Amino acid sequence: MSSSNRLQKIPSNPDLNLPISSSPPELDTADPPDPPKTPSRIRNGYVSASSSFRDSSGSGSASSSRFSILNRSHGSQLDNHSFLAFLAGASGGGGGGGGGGGIDSPPAGKKPRKKGVRKRYRGLVLMVGLVCVFFLVNWWMLYQLGQRGSVSKIRVSNERSIPLVILKEDLNKIVKLKKPQKTPYGRLLAMAAHGLAEGQNKPEPRGLWEEPYDLASTWKPCSDQRDWSPSEGENGYIMITANGGLNQQRVAICNAVVVARLLNATLVIPKFMYSSVWRDRSQFSDIYQEEHFINYLRPDIRIVKELPQELQSLDLEAIGSVVTDEDIMKEAKPSFYRKYISPLLLQSRVVHFVGFANRLSFDPIPFQLQRLRCRCNFHALQFVPKIQEAGMLILQRMRQNSSQPGPLDQYLVGPYGKNSVKKKRHHTGIASRYLALHLRFEIDMVAHSLCDFGGGEEERRELEAYREIHFPALALLKKSKKLPSPAELRTEGLCPLAPEEAVLMLAALGFNRRTHVFLAGAQLYGGRSRLASLSSLYPNLVTKEDLLSPSEISPFSNFSSQLAALDFIGCTAASAFAMTDSGSQLSALVSGYRMYYGGGEMLTIRPNKRRLANIFLKNSTMEWKIFEQRVRKAVRQTKQIHSRPPARSIYRHPRSKECMCHVD
Repeated sequence: MSSSNRLQKIPSNPDLNLPISSSPPELDTADPPDPPKTPSRIRNGYVSASSSFRDSSGSGSASSSRFSILNRSHGSQLDNHSFLAFLAGASGGGGGGGGGGGIDSPPAGKKPRKKGVRKRYRGLVLMVGLVCVFFLVNWWMLYQLGQRGSVSKIRVSNERSIPLVILKEDLNKIVKLKKPQKTPYGRLLAMAAHGLAEGQNKPEPRGLWEEPYDLASTWKPCSDQRDWSPSEGENGYIMITANGGLNQQRVAICNAVVVARLLNATLVIPKFMYSSVWRDRSQFSDIYQEEHFINYLRPDIRIVKELPQELQSLDLEAIGSVVTDEDIMKEAKPSFYRKYISPLLLQSRVVHFVGFANRLSFDPIPFQLQRLRCRCNFHALQFVPKIQEAGMLILQRMRQNSSQPGPLDQYLVGPYGKNSVKKKRHHTGIASRYLALHLRFEIDMVAHSLCDFGGGEEERRELEAYREIHFPALALLKKSKKLPSPAELRTEGLCPLAPEEAVLMLAALGFNRRTHVFLAGAQLYGGRSRLASLSSLYPNLVTKEDLLSPSEISPFSNFSSQLAALDFIGCTAASAFAMTDSGSQLSALVSGYRMYYGGGEMLTIRPNKRRLANIFLKNSTMEWKIFEQRVRKAVRQTKQIHSRPPARSIYRHPRSKECMCHVD
């Protein structure tokens, strides 16, 4: 393949799944947003009185108050001239001939009506007093919120495993963030903070934590059912060295299982490629239970731990048996493997797939092979005991030590879920619910998206340097082709949600301030300070590092895939799961797992980023109630229950006849 042709096939990171076109995408025809400006309402963490009591038309209610007071004093004698003069006097501080508050002086020869003037003064004083009271109450509420909201720091006590939240940051940090954490959402964040403070004792919106149960509960898991004889794997051996992180590797494993059955080959236990991005040397047996994997799939394919002795000395590259991602088109059909890979397998006895990222199509594919895919993902791959045990500790502490297990615990943590219930039989009550949030905002995602996140020139240089090292083909394409601008990408919904956008979505949906939030993800781009707005509005926000003690998490510290497995458990078992990027493999696998085993009771929030982008672009003029309504409508439309669309991932959308059974 020539170098010019290779540039047309950018190695796409499947965990990101971001299409890059050479021409700008079709844009929305909505009016462009007003240019961002410094929020006039925000002054050192409180809302100014002048803007707080404006009515929906934008005119100050103070004027109407003055009019009503004056009208009561003069009855029907008030004309337009008197009203305008009154406004001028009220705003100018007593002009208008005689200090009468701007009211025309009485005709010559008559004494002033002192009683009426006193009444008017009393009315004005009363109005000013009410405004001052409103101002003080408003300032006090936001001041209290600022004192309570902060970046949370969690300590796990030896006596109690319930996390203790220590609050230490001011609400001002929501609006005034340091580089590269500039945000255009200061105004909305301040309104969200005010709304959460007012509504923290109010009930949450109906159906907030629920899926449409009646429709979702009619789908039942059934991929464990088989209707074929075991494969002897007599045509040769298939080896695979999967690239990417935990979730990308999981997809590659199950695709390799299907290819082994398709070609009547024996599968060698997969290996994982070391990546400069993930920096993890974990192998299959460090993450998954080998024996369970081999035994569970024995009725389907033959699996061995290593090549036979006589084949181990083969130079596979020299005999042309190494097949890379450049040799296989993305989502290749089964016919490709029969035509090109099967002859190579029969000739060399071994084929080694390197990478194998999304190299098997979802349609068309035979029914039983698609079912095997589901069987591998949902049944054959179980985490090793040390991951299950640490995962159970996370679930216990997120549920505040409730003894009631979650509906997915047995599939995620195996016997550790049952042991936990036995140890705490004296506890009663239902499991405390919590929300899991996956912020796909690591530097690799941010760099690959080509979007702008408010860091200015410093951010642009940093991300460009990262692309040069980790995504060289994308960096070269960016220099040689005219790609969509960051603004165009954001309008099309192709940018991951930033932490500030994620917290605005949660607040608008109605999750109250007391909600316990499990935050999944590796190191966020911008560091811990990037979480200032999120942890200020939701102080009960924790990560796996907060929940586990140093001795409990140290066995996983240098292994990103094993840490990702803990995030997988924490997200999948949550009462509700919110993703911020639908292209993320973790979000895809977690939502599919919850769909497969959840029985219609495991809510997953899948935001439509294109619709949200249009809402966020209007943030400089939109009031909070309108923002709430539009966000809720956009998210509600994604809660529809439907079967898997053609050619879509069976891991993300298991509601299909191959994977689940539809019961009336």
